[in-house]
Amino acid sequence: MAKIITLGCRLNHLESNMLQKQSEGLDDVIIINTCSVTAEAERQARQTIRRLKRENKKARIVVTGCAAQVNPIQFSEMPEVDKVIGNREKMEIARYIPLNPDEEEKGNKIIVSPREMLIETAHHFIPTMYNRTRAFVQIQQGCDHKCSFCIIREARGPSYSLSIKAILDQIKQLVDFGHKEIVLTGVDISSWGQDFKNKALLGELVALILRDIPSLKRLRLSSLDPAIQDEALLEVLKNNDRLMPHLHLSLQAAEDRVLANMGRRHTVKSASEWIDKLRNARPFISLGADMICGFPKETEAQFEATYQFIASHNIPLLHVFPYSARKGTAAAKMRSIPLTLRKARAQKLRQLGENLKEQWLQTFLGTSSEVLVEAGHKGYNPHYAPVIFSSNQKEGKIITASFSKTHEGRLFAESI
Repeated sequence: MAKIITLGCRLNHLESNMLQKQSEGLDDVIIINTCSVTAEAERQARQTIRRLKRENKKARIVVTGCAAQVNPIQFSEMPEVDKVIGNREKMEIARYIPLNPDEEEKGNKIIVSPREMLIETAHHFIPTMYNRTRAFVQIQQGCDHKCSFCIIREARGPSYSLSIKAILDQIKQLVDFGHKEIVLTGVDISSWGQDFKNKALLGELVALILRDIPSLKRLRLSSLDPAIQDEALLEVLKNNDRLMPHLHLSLQAAEDRVLANMGRRHTVKSASEWIDKLRNARPFISLGADMICGFPKETEAQFEATYQFIASHNIPLLHVFPYSARKGTAAAKMRSIPLTLRKARAQKLRQLGENLKEQWLQTFLGTSSEVLVEAGHKGYNPHYAPVIFSSNQKEGKIITASFSKTHEGRLFAESI
């Protein structure tokens, strides 16, 4: 079986999980599933490749994923690398079989299709299971947007949606297998259905899933683009509590000039209005956000506007990153600000997030709710608050728990 090293996003981890299941017989092969979101991510990939070859001198090294798709020649020229496989070919396990001597002599190390062919990656849509608790179903692939800091649209190709029938069939299979919770995921799930002849909305898909699969206990969504204000999703949030009260927004910043420089399609006003609509549809909904600090040209006043937006809108679950230039993107050509300043702003926003999270966790004290047990004594409540139990519980079981205190960023729980 191959050894698989995964760098980057949740999709890479899902696809590595699929590859692992198919890799029996690929002995002495190490697959590095790379990320290209920043220049730093690619540097780490090259560093990882060199380290793995030093530690496994007889192993064959195969590089795949987004960095391999975007910069195949760069990786093929590394003496440690035997093969470079693009995202379209990633799930074809036969591609990982070692080259024969004739192929090696011809230098056929690169198997990477151009971006326009990446729409043919329907074979990627395979449900991924983690024990019998939560399962991820990829409903969409690729991206059609042009954010100035991002190269994922080049690495993953155009947006492509899985059909309603295929999604329902996969979820039914997973629920029958014993999963209590399904997470819908993809590169840009807010765009699901927009490539259909008769366009559909993500909220419509969510409503169908909950209607047609009544045995599904809990449904979650991965990151949403705040530029798409899906009224159908608001209706489901309002009327069906099996859609969990937690959403994560790809916000990135909260100052209009910075958002414009980023190429984002929302404004501060539209994001604020969407947050208000979400909270009106489901009072006490928990919100998270991806944030980039120190974007090129960002002034102290602009950063402060973002900081105050997060504080005033009470968004406790933050993923904060200092800006890192990515060669090949429009933002990489913009005037940058010092790295020390980027890191300082990121740290300040992270600290705000930690404070807001602690205040948020405090609101659950003295209450009780259902918790999906994931690993012995850990789990999550419906709002995606992390929970730790005083004693081990049965994995995969949904139990009612009361919350008495917070402990290291988690709710301390007793089963009822």
